[in-house]
Amino acid sequence: MRFICLMVCLSIFAAWTFPQNRSSFTIEGHRGARGYLPENTIPSFILAIDQGADTLELDVVVTRDNKLLVSHEPWFSSVISLDPNGQRIPKEKEREHNIFKMTYSETTRYDVGRIGNAGFPEQRPMKIAKPLLTDVFKSVEKYTSSKKLPVVRYKIEIKSHSQGDDSFHPVPSVFAKLLLEDVSKFKLQDRVIIQSFDVRPLQEIKRTNGNIPLALLVNNPEGVGANLAKLGFIPDTYSPHFSLVDAALVKYCRENGMKIVPWTVNDVADLERMRTLDLDGIITDYPDRAVKVFRK
Repeated sequence: MRFICLMVCLSIFAAWTFPQNRSSFTIEGHRGARGYLPENTIPSFILAIDQGADTLELDVVVTRDNKLLVSHEPWFSSVISLDPNGQRIPKEKEREHNIFKMTYSETTRYDVGRIGNAGFPEQRPMKIAKPLLTDVFKSVEKYTSSKKLPVVRYKIEIKSHSQGDDSFHPVPSVFAKLLLEDVSKFKLQDRVIIQSFDVRPLQEIKRTNGNIPLALLVNNPEGVGANLAKLGFIPDTYSPHFSLVDAALVKYCRENGMKIVPWTVNDVADLERMRTLDLDGIITDYPDRAVKVFRK
């Protein structure tokens, strides 16, 4: 009897300590596999899939001709970009290269991979332009189908801020409409999660299309209650910076029916700490590292 009780206790402890073994736990490639290839590019997304990511995390902005471009900033970042003349863009001038003021064709003249990224020394430089969201969908769906791989999910961040309305991006209602149109065009409603730090587009999508899962991104110490009050509803996923995550926050999310998926966890020691918590997924620039920690 003592042996049986001991085994039951050990099973309960293992389930509490290592919940990530459940099949629903997601490994989400941040901008693809940014640790190894230029961010938010099709090769980076393909590599993330090959390394074991089941979700692709990416960002979208809007061009002057109302196309969704995959980009973390609504301008060409000085960290990774060369201008159409092949010159590096100075930090103080990067916002002059405003994607919202360019056609998609004009954006293709910029290179966002050849100089690499000093923050990611293992990243392999390559000459490449920012892709359209629709081209990402086409390429990824074709790749997984041809390789007979499981389908992937897309976690798409709307990059907006109230101060940028009509200067660096459209107002939330227009931005949300453009994104939902592209998602619907590829019939990906069941495999897309839309996220943002800006509560306004999430509120808009909740109002107009309540079936799309939504995630609130958080990078402040105000607390989950205050952040949810700003949003005005309980999202499907609460997604804070990993430094904000502890057992109390996880418990709150569980009690309120939210998934919790921290960002962006890259160091093995941090990944190991996250593994001790009852999370639903992890966002990382190194999907292969996360696979080793969470799938072992």
